[in-house]
Amino acid sequence: MELAWNSVFIVLLSFSCWGLDWKSDRNFISAAGPLTNDLLYNLSGPLGTQGSNFTAEDKSIYVCQQPLPAFLPEYFGSVHASEITHYKVFLPWAQLLPAGSSKNPDTKTVQCYRRFLETLKMAQLQPLVVLHHQTLPASTVQRSEVFADLFADYATFAFHSFGDLVEIWFTFSDLEEVIKELPQQESRSSRLQTLTDAHRRAYEIYHEKYASQGGKLSVVLRADAVSELLLESSTSSLAKGTVDFLSLDLSYECPRESSLPQKLSKLQTMEPKVKIFIFNLRFQDCPSTKKNLTGLLFSLLEAISENQVLTIGFDLNTLLSCSPSSKKSRPCARTDRPPLQAAGQQRAGSSAGPSPQGSAYRRVWGMFANQSGAERDAFLQDVFPEGFLWGVSTGAFNVEGGWAEGGRGASVWDPQGRPSATEGAATPEVASDSYHKVDTDVALLRGLRAQVYKFSISWSRIFPSGRGPGPSRRGVAYYGRLLDSLRAARVEPMATLFHWDLPRALQERGGWQNDSVVDAFLDYAAFCFATFGDRVKLWVTFHEPWVMSYAGYGTGRHAPGISDPGVASFKVAHLVLKAHARVWHHYNSHYRPWQQGRVGIVLNSDWAEPLSPESPEDLRASERFLHFMLGWFAHPIFVDGDYPAALKAQIQRMNQQCPSPVAQLPEFTEAEKQLLKGSADFLGLSHYTSRLISKAQQDSCIPSYDTIGGFSQHVDPAWPQTSSPWIYVVPWGIRRLLQFVYLEYTKGKVPIYLAGNGMPIGETEDLFEDSLRVDYFNKYINEVLKAIKEDSVDVRSYIARALMDGFEGPSGYSQRFGLHHVSFNDSSKPRTPRKSAYFFTSIIEKNGFLPKVVKRLPPPSTADFPPKMRAFTFPSDVPSKAKVVWEKFSNQPKFERDLFYHGTFRDDFLWGVSSSAYQIEGAWDADGKGPSIWDNFTHTPGSNVKDGATGDIACDSYNQLDADLNMLRALKVKAYRFSFSWSRIFPTGRNSSINRHGVDYYNRLINGLVASNISPMVTLFHWDLPQALQDIGGWENPSLIELFNSYADFCFQTFGDRVKFWMTFNEPTYQAWLGYGSGEFPPLVKDPGWGPYRIGHAILKAHARVYHTYDEKYRQEQKGVISLSLSAHWAEPKSPEIPRDVEAADRMLQFSLGWFAHPIFRNGDYPDAMKWKVGNRSELQHLATSRLPSFTEEEKRYIRATADVFCLNTYYSRIVQHRTPRLNPPSYEDDWETTEEEDPSWPSTALNRAVPWGTRRLLSWIKEEYGDIPIYITENGVGLTNPQVEDTDRIFYHKTYINEALKAYRLDGVDLRGYSAWSLMDNFEWLNGYTVKFGLYHVDFNNTNRPRTARASARYYTEVITNNGMPLPREDEFLYGHFPEGFIWSAASAAYQIEGAWRADGKGLSIWDTFSHTPLRVGNDDTGDVACDSYHKIAEDVVALQNLGVSHYRFSVAWSRVLPDGTTKHINEAGLSYYVRLIDALLAANIKPQVTIYHWDLPQALQDVGGWENETIVQRFKEYADVLFQRLGDKVKFWITLNEPFVIANQGYGYGTSAPGISFRPGTAPYIVGHNLIKAHAEAWHLYNDVYRASQGGVISITISSDWAEPRDPSNQEDVEAARRYVQFMGGWFAHPIFKNGDYNEVMKTRIRDRSLAAGLSKSRLPEFTESEKRRINGTYDFFGFNHYTTVLAYNLDYASWISSFDADRGVASIADRSWPDSGSFWLKMTPFGFRKILNWLKEEYNNPPIYITENGVSQRGETDLNDTLRIYYLRSYINEALKAVQDKVDLRGYTVWSVMDNFEWATGFAERFGLHFVNYTDPSLPRIPKASAKFFASIARCNGFPDPAAGPHPCLQPEGAGPTVSPMRKEEVRFLGLALGVTEAQTALYVLFSLAILGVCCVTFLSYKYRKHSKQGKTQAGQQELSTISAF
Repeated sequence: MELAWNSVFIVLLSFSCWGLDWKSDRNFISAAGPLTNDLLYNLSGPLGTQGSNFTAEDKSIYVCQQPLPAFLPEYFGSVHASEITHYKVFLPWAQLLPAGSSKNPDTKTVQCYRRFLETLKMAQLQPLVVLHHQTLPASTVQRSEVFADLFADYATFAFHSFGDLVEIWFTFSDLEEVIKELPQQESRSSRLQTLTDAHRRAYEIYHEKYASQGGKLSVVLRADAVSELLLESSTSSLAKGTVDFLSLDLSYECPRESSLPQKLSKLQTMEPKVKIFIFNLRFQDCPSTKKNLTGLLFSLLEAISENQVLTIGFDLNTLLSCSPSSKKSRPCARTDRPPLQAAGQQRAGSSAGPSPQGSAYRRVWGMFANQSGAERDAFLQDVFPEGFLWGVSTGAFNVEGGWAEGGRGASVWDPQGRPSATEGAATPEVASDSYHKVDTDVALLRGLRAQVYKFSISWSRIFPSGRGPGPSRRGVAYYGRLLDSLRAARVEPMATLFHWDLPRALQERGGWQNDSVVDAFLDYAAFCFATFGDRVKLWVTFHEPWVMSYAGYGTGRHAPGISDPGVASFKVAHLVLKAHARVWHHYNSHYRPWQQGRVGIVLNSDWAEPLSPESPEDLRASERFLHFMLGWFAHPIFVDGDYPAALKAQIQRMNQQCPSPVAQLPEFTEAEKQLLKGSADFLGLSHYTSRLISKAQQDSCIPSYDTIGGFSQHVDPAWPQTSSPWIYVVPWGIRRLLQFVYLEYTKGKVPIYLAGNGMPIGETEDLFEDSLRVDYFNKYINEVLKAIKEDSVDVRSYIARALMDGFEGPSGYSQRFGLHHVSFNDSSKPRTPRKSAYFFTSIIEKNGFLPKVVKRLPPPSTADFPPKMRAFTFPSDVPSKAKVVWEKFSNQPKFERDLFYHGTFRDDFLWGVSSSAYQIEGAWDADGKGPSIWDNFTHTPGSNVKDGATGDIACDSYNQLDADLNMLRALKVKAYRFSFSWSRIFPTGRNSSINRHGVDYYNRLINGLVASNISPMVTLFHWDLPQALQDIGGWENPSLIELFNSYADFCFQTFGDRVKFWMTFNEPTYQAWLGYGSGEFPPLVKDPGWGPYRIGHAILKAHARVYHTYDEKYRQEQKGVISLSLSAHWAEPKSPEIPRDVEAADRMLQFSLGWFAHPIFRNGDYPDAMKWKVGNRSELQHLATSRLPSFTEEEKRYIRATADVFCLNTYYSRIVQHRTPRLNPPSYEDDWETTEEEDPSWPSTALNRAVPWGTRRLLSWIKEEYGDIPIYITENGVGLTNPQVEDTDRIFYHKTYINEALKAYRLDGVDLRGYSAWSLMDNFEWLNGYTVKFGLYHVDFNNTNRPRTARASARYYTEVITNNGMPLPREDEFLYGHFPEGFIWSAASAAYQIEGAWRADGKGLSIWDTFSHTPLRVGNDDTGDVACDSYHKIAEDVVALQNLGVSHYRFSVAWSRVLPDGTTKHINEAGLSYYVRLIDALLAANIKPQVTIYHWDLPQALQDVGGWENETIVQRFKEYADVLFQRLGDKVKFWITLNEPFVIANQGYGYGTSAPGISFRPGTAPYIVGHNLIKAHAEAWHLYNDVYRASQGGVISITISSDWAEPRDPSNQEDVEAARRYVQFMGGWFAHPIFKNGDYNEVMKTRIRDRSLAAGLSKSRLPEFTESEKRRINGTYDFFGFNHYTTVLAYNLDYASWISSFDADRGVASIADRSWPDSGSFWLKMTPFGFRKILNWLKEEYNNPPIYITENGVSQRGETDLNDTLRIYYLRSYINEALKAVQDKVDLRGYTVWSVMDNFEWATGFAERFGLHFVNYTDPSLPRIPKASAKFFASIARCNGFPDPAAGPHPCLQPEGAGPTVSPMRKEEVRFLGLALGVTEAQTALYVLFSLAILGVCCVTFLSYKYRKHSKQGKTQAGQQELSTISAF
């Protein structure tokens, strides 16, 4: 039989080259299947482990049922091993769609078939899927007239459901059988026509929607019927036209050998020649098929050959049965090598004669021993098998970092309080920071085109202590996010459970030397399978366990650092093997049936060659070396469940010859052996280098790996060395090792996954140009290919080590294995691709080493475009009707204008990036490129380009195409806008000089884009005119129009099959003005009055010419769109209410944008605004004609409507007003008659200020001006001078600009179709050279390799693309619901801010009295002398509180009003009386008081003796509190000792911006003050607790304030730590001692101590509490009073050690996200999400104490409107976040709004208004007028939350009283008729006077009429014309 096999496959191989449609013989189809029930019955015994549900005689096709048979993966693997490439799958229509409609599928059957297909794919078998074979759904049988519709619906469903897994489809497998199923009353021809129509519909649907990846579709025809079908035009499409190849059901009748040639000859009548796939091959009447197998095959292939049939594949089902008569038929799986390659090929080294019998090692040695160097190193030009997996790897401890994040436990690799033993004392604490960089790492994988990512799970991140009770939620979330991201990127995860990083907690119990670790590992693995197994189908139990056993427990070089090679090393390996087997069996039993994954192990091994080939001892030593290294683990698993005999014998020999045992090799029980044997689905192999081995030089009884093994290791000095001392470059070793593994272990039954191969470079080498590694990969991968192709080894993958640089154990960060360089000195840990990354991608794309075959795939689809743009035929008005945009937007409140909008763009929105040829390509004179005007300009001295820069090299994109494509894939863009260099294609600018090298470059670029599913958007001209054309006058020469057209025509013809989006010109406005007006750009023509208009005129005509060429010659076939990119910045009138400014703004837009847009998108002519201005000014300049040229009527018609879409470049905005400029000399810019400026408050950039809202207005203006045309933003970005990869300002820019574009699309109805960011990478920025950076990617122009590194903005832009905009995060969705019953609603104030009466009734001075009366301390010189005069307005304040519907009122007592000098020497009864009266009034109104004892207003007398810096203040405060408890405690049940001690300490004694204004001891005073504040609070609490609580029954605590801090860059560990530090230094400073342990938090103590010592001090500047003080402070709370307003973005900022201050100690800088709404306070941005987060932080940090929000609110400035929508937005969103926190189980008890009314806001005086009541300070009565927010807050308080509107109107929402009715405007006096009246009174008086005047006129008219009538009655009738003047009037 083997002979037959060999013959068959040799012949098949020889004929396979006829498969012309699919490139090469590697795509030749050898098909088997389908799966039948009787086959499953036969397989369920020997191959399976479960009982059989199948019948021996049931030959029907298997219908999928879950769970799939467990033996299927093994069966399919054996089929694949028999060189079968494809497997038939017959879908059951009736079972998938029982009702016949896709609306009601059987989801279980669908899921089953998906898993079935996935199982095939995992076995590297491609499915051949037949849509229908037998049994139609009942609904289809009854009505054949709708059969085609129903089948089309079913086909669509199948393509959608399974299309990602299937590339070859068949509609029907047996037409005759289906015809029989259709209604018999119809004729056969009618039924055949029905099936033909059904097939055609399916074919059209597939190729229109689903065949983008090169899929094929056919129908199976009986060979006899083909000719008949061809005769009928109605059915001929079944054989050609609607099939991608012809599929035949072919019968071969043995007695009639001539039958086959006769059948095939008939096929030759078909033209053109069709490709044929023999779907069914049946031998009829062949008595001995087995005997005559070869002959039959030869007859078949001879017939094919003679008739020149183009064959692409065969059905080999008949040939698969080794014993056709046997019931237990099964595939002929290979025994030694695949039959396909077994014959006709001799192994390398065949000169040595036949392989010697004996061990696998000796056989391999015999095969290769006598190879010559040339033979050995010969390079194989071939490809890997289809489905071969390419990937990269990392390990958790190498790259993750985040060592203590998310509750992760320590591992054995984490430092443990002692100096690290690694090189440079390196630790893996941060490593490559992958814990924070999931998106970044997945982007790298996308860029690489990796298909598999091997990573490891950190055991201690899942189970911090190694075992339960429960997993770390955040650790699980991290891996879940990683897996989801990998799936979205279509990267297969290969998850390693253990990569050397044992949890330290387990190591402390013995680690891998303790048997209990096996159970722990099983529990951990089981959790991972259960949690991640739905997404992970390739599991690795252990990665390179030899390394851990050898280096971790043998030499001690690796963690855990144990040196015991004779005992521990073997014990560890023993337990690892047992743990592996247990885990494999657990997966096999519990998870495999439904997860369908594979579990294996990755083992590492060098290859071993004998040092002296002629020495038998060295040969034996080499073999022993492999058994000790690889066999130690492989032999038990893959051979017999036990250690290799050679290993056991060697250890026994050593122990016998030494006085005491050298090594202890544990033994497996028989049960353990059975468990181990076969416990892997694949063998993962890591290999890096080879060794020369000799017998040990001398016997030694000192235990070591080599002495125990009895060998010595050597290297050949000729082998190239790497930076690693143990890795030498020996490529041929990997081929030999693979052959050894195959012969010794896998034997063709278990696939090999090459899971680790690579080499490091050192830090001193070129970190980007790693050519040595490229050479390493090239040679090693080629040796793997030889092993597969020439040695028949079943290798399924190649995984390169490593994705990126990381922590490499003992060598720290000095050994760099990464395809991506990681800058470990940069806190962002940026990754930059090396040359090896691009090389590896090229290997992946080619799947080997043959030249890449270019598939002319259709380009990715873009949005649907209107067939033809319809332009307005009439000119724009002056000003244009688009002025409605200013009317709509210019008076928007800032809050409304800037409020962030959440939503998404249309589904087919085109996200892209942009660049241009001269700016990035470089290679200015390479490969025949001609010079451009920019080449000439930059090479001319005095060019004015900064630093004399040129574009000679630029980004070197001409030579770095792979790098550019890598970036684009990583970004996930759908489009790439770039320009052609005219002079690179036509060096002289003419089509007589075509540069094929240039054409080839653009072809490769376009093909690379299309292959990556990225649409090319090509600009034909981006300012770089060929110098040869400039020499003949450039654009001033009329011939340029035709020359440009011929260039464009060539581009359309050459590239238009793949380019569907063309732009003729980029920003012609700048081209015309800067090149021919101001003369700043080449060609340096300074003709400002005429030049720009002449050039613009020529450009418009050239554009129109090219448009018509495309429209007439190419559009119908290529179906693209063409336009031009126009530029504009928004023009905002300085005074929108002044028409002349509005007209000026409109005119600016017409001169810049309308100059080119108006002729194209309106009427073919310039806008009237231009024509009038230029014409009038030309006349005033005494010119005979206008400087603006005119078009003929014919030219207007030719130019009009010459764009399919509107392409816009926009960056900035200007404030514009009218001006009258000089007339002479004439200038295009003066013709505008405008002046422009920027608002200095707008954020600055390198070139212009950022004004995002201008984008929305500009887009709306374009819509109004040019109609509802599709718009693409083709450039938008920001230039920065900072080259760093941390470019938060760019993120803010894109975030806000894209959001405004989103508003235009969603809210204004603008038809926005795409957005392209400028730019892909830093580049040559024209006159700015390389000083301004626009790139999402940083380019290092100082490095000749021009490495590209993704900036933070690249990651952000990818996120926007992924989300297709800015959808509202789920956690930010509004929550309807109620707060807990008994929730407290309150409002707050503070004594100094509202009371006034600063010297009344014996009150003493406070520090704020002093501070506010000190010059330059308070804004506008405001004071609190009167404030809101609450001292005299108790009743008014109570009314205000009643307006708010609160149950509580938080106010403070003025210490100096009760104790004027701060001491109890004198109690001011009048002051106390005020508070008693206030409390009584509150209680009478059913409002409970919440009293703050101290709110910043220290008596000045106490400040005079040191204030809070004097420790005596503690006692003084206690005495003051005692007075209050004594006098007010019977009525006050809620006490707060101190308000915001952070502000008291830091602002009062650090910054000096609050009273008492001390700032000259910023490094000590705040800490001393804070120390005393904490002790004072504790004493007051204990006083109340000990003396008053029992009798008064109140509660007492402190109010602490804190912002929330988010890391500026969440992917940066330093920023994450900075954010944490920010909160600990602000909120934790005071909360930690009180709510946690009586002492400061460790972060503060460590930071301040370290900085103090670094500055030369002997101890920390932070005071220390004694142990007794800690005990007294700890727990001094009844609740957590919390004030919160805002959130910041924090990042690390290192201060010099000599700077002594709170900020320097904290080491944090903060900024705000520009998308966060502003308030009236510079420090307060509206960030509701932070409220929920910090409440949860308090819950987690302080064990969920009862929390009362004691302040929360927002300020406004210049508030004149009672409709305070900003404050309503703030309160609604913040309180809703508090409700979510309650849902999060935060123990939140109450909410207090700040503030009841506007008041004195400390250092800003009265400028900032926080009140829910407006206080009119110009009115002596200081009325409290409720704002809209008061009514809104009252409704929340009444409803105790937010009733769901879906439940209908809630009674609590009905207002109890009217809203605000009184205007808050200042009273202004108006002189009227000598009287001083208010505005209202004056208006009333004016109306009265006007009414009287009207009445008077009416009276006079009436009297005149009566008089006239009376006169007529007394006279003779007069003539009709005699009318008096009065009556006429």
